Amino acid sequence: MLSSVLSGFGLGLSLIIAIGAQNLFVLRQGLRREHVVAVAAICAASDALLIALGVSGVGLVLQAVPWLVDVVRWAGAAFLVVYGLLAARRAWRGSDQGLDASDDADSVPAPGSTRAGLATRTRLLPVVLTCLALTWLNPHVYLDTVFLLGTVASTHGDQRWLFAAGAMAASVVWFFGLALGARFLGRWLSTPRAWRILDAVIAVVMIGLGVSLVLPH
Repeated sequence: MLSSVLSGFGLGLSLIIAIGAQNLFVLRQGLRREHVVAVAAICAASDALLIALGVSGVGLVLQAVPWLVDVVRWAGAAFLVVYGLLAARRAWRGSDQGLDASDDADSVPAPGSTRAGLATRTRLLPVVLTCLALTWLNPHVYLDTVFLLGTVASTHGDQRWLFAAGAMAASVVWFFGLALGARFLGRWLSTPRAWRILDAVIAVVMIGLGVSLVLPH
């Protein structure tokens, strides 16, 4: 039993640790100290649902309709490129955004206040929608989480759901660790220039990932 759980945890962790669009978004929200728990919960819950679908055999259904993956691939590519261009615009224009590491991460700004960790805060709904899009419009999440994890889980026979539980636990540990741990990087992002560099890196990675999704494989 323990070996199945640990195997699921190890494989699940190895699949989500790689730098990608979703991880960069979680990291940025963690650095901004903005809707951190909501973002981590959405990512972990989405992974859990996808893992459950893979283990239950839904991956076989998706294999029967390969055009569905293509639709997700093109939609995801378009979204990533647009998100990357917005990050590039932030990096080019700059702003007065800066992180004050001495601020309380859980503090809520008063109306009109510019002293709550960051100069501006984004409403919850756009953050949630962006997080969902980065998660569900990524075709790799279906190839890795549904197909690969589902296939490996099937080799564990009656203990495949223990394997799935281990993979789900890995998602919870990673996303909450990344989101909540990002606050400790605040001291290096206390200036607008540092945020412009971060946004430039995000722009390059997002646009690069978007283009890679539609290149011939």
